Amino acid sequence: MHDIATSFINLDAITIAYLFGVGFVGGLVSGFIGSGGAFVLTPGMMSLGVPGLMAVASNMCHKFPKALVGSMKRFKYGQVDVKLGIVLGVSAEAGVLYGAGIQQKIKAAFGDAGSNLYVSVAFVVILATVGGFVLYDAWKTYKSGNTNTEEKAGKLARWIQSVNIPGTMVYFKSINARVSILFTIPLGFATGMMAATIAVGGFVGVPAMIYVLGAPSLMASATELVIAFVMGLGGSFKYALSGMVDIRLAMIILAGSLFGIQLGAIGTTYVKTFMIKVVMGVIMVIVLFSRGLMVPVYLSQLQLIDTLGEGTVNLLKTSSFAIMIFALLLGAFIVLRAMWQGRRAERLQHAAGALEHGEV
Repeated sequence: MHDIATSFINLDAITIAYLFGVGFVGGLVSGFIGSGGAFVLTPGMMSLGVPGLMAVASNMCHKFPKALVGSMKRFKYGQVDVKLGIVLGVSAEAGVLYGAGIQQKIKAAFGDAGSNLYVSVAFVVILATVGGFVLYDAWKTYKSGNTNTEEKAGKLARWIQSVNIPGTMVYFKSINARVSILFTIPLGFATGMMAATIAVGGFVGVPAMIYVLGAPSLMASATELVIAFVMGLGGSFKYALSGMVDIRLAMIILAGSLFGIQLGAIGTTYVKTFMIKVVMGVIMVIVLFSRGLMVPVYLSQLQLIDTLGEGTVNLLKTSSFAIMIFALLLGAFIVLRAMWQGRRAERLQHAAGALEHGEV
C-alpha cells in the first residue's frame, strides 16, 4: 500500500496547468486523427515523474468518456462505422486484459524503473515504425498530387476483401465490402494489447483499418474512437482494482481533452485527408525523441549500464521535457492552422458561389 501512495505526484498550480494543456492538445489531436491522443498524454505525464504504469492506467481511465464524446461528435458527420468499431472493440478488450497482466508482472519484478523502461522502449519502437510509415505514406500522397482524391484500398486490403470464408463474413459500410472476422480478431487483439502497454491503441487500430481492411483515413480515425471507448472501459476497471489509477490526473487531463476534442473533430471537416497523416506522423516522431532520451536514465536505475551522474540525468530529463512541450505546441499549431485555412477556403468558396449565383 505504501508503494502505491508514494507513486502519486504532488499537484501544484503549474503542474495542473501543464496537465490541462497536455489534455487539451491530446484531445485536439485525438479528435483530429482518431487515436486516443495517448502518444502525447502518457509521455506528458511521465515527463512529470508519474510512473509509467500509473500514466498508462490513468490515461486509459480518462480515455473512455472522451472517446465517447468524440465518436458521438464524428458520428453526426457520418464518419463512424459503429459495427466495425464494436467488432474490433470486443477483441481489443481481450488484448487489453492480457496486456495489463504483463504490465503488472513487469512492475512486480522490476519496480517503477522496469515498468518505465518497458513503456518508453515500446513507445520508441512503435513511434519510429508507425510514425515513419505514416509520414512516408503522406509524402507519397502529396508528391502524387492526389491530395483531394478519394483514397483507394491498397493491395493487401483488396486481397483481404476478396477472401471469402463461409460463416465468418461481415459487411462494413466504411469499407463497402464484406470481410471475415478472422482478420478483424487479431487486429483488435493487437490494438488492445498496445493500449494496455502504452495506452495507445490507435497506433495499431487506425493504420490496420486503413492499410489492412481498406477503410478511408477519415472513417478509420473516427471509428477508432469507438474502439477506444470499449477498451478504456475494461482497461480502467482492471487497473483500478490494482490501485494504479490516479483519478486526479485522469480528471484534469479529461477536462482539457473534452475541450480540445470538440475542436479537433470539427477540424476534420475542413482538411484534406493526407493532412491527418502529416499531423499524426510529425507528432509521433518528435515524441519519440522525448521518450528515447529517458531510456538511458531507466537503464542506469536498473543498473543495466554504468550509473549516470546527477547532472547527466537532469540534462536528459530537462531535454526530454522540453521536446515534449515542443511536440505539444507544434501539434496544436498544425491542427489549428489546418482548420483555419480549411475554414477560410470554404468561406471564400461560398462567397464566390453566392456572387456567381447573384450574377445569374
